[in-house]
Amino acid sequence: MSTMTPEQATWFAQTFDRLVGNVGQAVLGKAHVVRLTLTCMLSEGHILLEDAPGTGKTSLARALAASVQGTNNRIQFTPDLLPSDVTGVTIYDQKTGKFEFHQGPIFASIVLADEINRASPKTQSALLEVMEEGRVTVDGVGHEVGRPFMVIATQNPIEQAGTYRLPEAQLDRFLMKASIGYPDHASTVEILSGAAVRDRSKTLQPLITTQAVTEMAELAARVHVDGAVLEYVSRLAEETRNAPEVRVGVSVRGALALVRCAKVWAAAHGRNYVLPDDVKELAQPAWAHRLVLDPEAEFAGATNEAVLGRLLADVAAPQERRSA
Repeated sequence: MSTMTPEQATWFAQTFDRLVGNVGQAVLGKAHVVRLTLTCMLSEGHILLEDAPGTGKTSLARALAASVQGTNNRIQFTPDLLPSDVTGVTIYDQKTGKFEFHQGPIFASIVLADEINRASPKTQSALLEVMEEGRVTVDGVGHEVGRPFMVIATQNPIEQAGTYRLPEAQLDRFLMKASIGYPDHASTVEILSGAAVRDRSKTLQPLITTQAVTEMAELAARVHVDGAVLEYVSRLAEETRNAPEVRVGVSVRGALALVRCAKVWAAAHGRNYVLPDDVKELAQPAWAHRLVLDPEAEFAGATNEAVLGRLLADVAAPQERRSA
């Protein structure tokens, strides 16, 4: 597979910036989170947003879908939600004498899984296959969800009563974990001044098609990653497993996730090669949620972010080498 050309990298960066600007009209003052979410989508992964209610998570999902001419569905996760409520169900049609599959809300370009930790582990597990393989199996028959496909899941950091903690296997399926947070003062004033518009995402014009999203994802996969950068990612992953505070470190899936994200991040900055700085910048959102700390270390005040920050400072990055 040939490496992305500098001209393709320039076009990619321009298109990426236009998408960030378009989504930013609905999610004001949050360009960095929008960039992370778009990076996730173009890496063909999923993102977990941990945030308080009312910070614009639904607006982000809708604005993203509107910008790429995609469909979007919102699933409100509750304790009584069943797996079939997510994936769909096979129903017997008396007229035709055949079983017909009725798609669930998971069949959309962008799926907002709201308050995912409120559903039972059984319902949460219904997402494992579709997030990893892009298809749903019901009654032994596989159904493709199509491309692009992205799950934006949310969980509330407060009000933990009646919630189910996401298991490590589920967390590992998310390419990134991020937080939108509250807007700054100027953005808040701008939002309040447009209070008459209930949903800003409905005013957005599509910039590209879903087919173009798939093409951009395939283009980003051709970004060059030097062997020294791959060794750097591998060393970082090994150090997370050896850290005294960590019980479970970053898996090979996690290392691959970081490389995939770094390729898109590099292309989004107009480069056809990955720098060590790309890895450093994305390590926290791509890896922090994958670490499982030792309970004693956690009790003593250790955090995933702090442990990862220390490792990034300790492990020497390779000297900058450009494209092949």
